Amino acid sequence: MVDAGEHRYSVYIVASRSHNLYIGVTNDLGRRVREHKSHEFEGFTERYNIDRLVWYETYQDVHRAIGREKQLKGWIRQKKIKLIESINPTWLDLSEEWGKPILPLRADRRSFDSGGQKQAASAQDDKS
Repeated sequence: MVDAGEHRYSVYIVASRSHNLYIGVTNDLGRRVREHKSHEFEGFTERYNIDRLVWYETYQDVHRAIGREKQLKGWIRQKKIKLIESINPTWLDLSEEWGKPILPLRADRRSFDSGGQKQAASAQDDKS
């Protein structure tokens, strides 16, 4: 949870399926991504269907975030692509699962003892 006095600013890159890019900065990444997806504003991102979040960084200082946005906008396209693919090689929409319920993982009870310490499963365990 974010403290009421704590601010977060995100620099982000959204892309179209054909890899048109848009770089922006926002104080609410979730809201801004929803705006891109719903094509809430007319312009470049709506015209080229740029609505897939492919990269982002978060900052506490707005000036650092704006500086990073300007830096990225000054890069050549190939350098931007290299940055995206360094963390997202298949250009997945990083926001795809946002807002969906998180399903609990099923734990294998045999892998934990009564003290909560993880144990290696053995062939002996599989026979019981």
